[in-house]
Amino acid sequence: MLFRINPSNPEIRKIKHIVEILQKGGVIIYPTDTVYALGCDIFHPKAIERICQLRGLKPDKARLSIICKDISQVSEYAAQMDNDVFKLLKEYLPGPYTFILKASKSVPKKFIPRKKTIGVRIPDSNVALAIVEELGRPLMTASLRSEDEILKYYTDPIDIYDDYKKRVDAVIDSGFGGTTPSTVFDCSGKEPEVIREGAGKI
Repeated sequence: MLFRINPSNPEIRKIKHIVEILQKGGVIIYPTDTVYALGCDIFHPKAIERICQLRGLKPDKARLSIICKDISQVSEYAAQMDNDVFKLLKEYLPGPYTFILKASKSVPKKFIPRKKTIGVRIPDSNVALAIVEELGRPLMTASLRSEDEILKYYTDPIDIYDDYKKRVDAVIDSGFGGTTPSTVFDCSGKEPEVIREGAGKI
């Protein structure tokens, strides 16, 4: 199913329909402020397994991330953050950044890697944030990679729909996506460390 959603002012009727799909355990493809991504409800294990299959990942070893609506929601799913990490999140979010934090007990244990960490994003995307707001809990997310040798990520939602319409439950078209993933900060150790330079200034 293809949904064309206004990137600046997402239509609430369409957002509610997307959330109904997620609540039933569906998998969607949606826009972020970097690249298009696969997403599902964090509390639907079978949906997370589907995303791992689509990405060729092993669920118990996959480094998946969650999309949160704000830092308050991040604090529910990340273990206690010190002041420096909190200030870092306040400075960079919303934006094209992923922060690796120690996971709290609210994150399903089955999908936490051995290091017991979780990637956290608050993208500067009205569509993504509207979905999380309506859902009332985070989205489990993974970037949608392309098999193209030149472009690592899909940019055209019509191409996405053509390739994935039989493999996911909904594709959102909010215009062309980017080709550069988020910058990743690992904040699970003593000092924050940039482990991938992507979109966004450091």
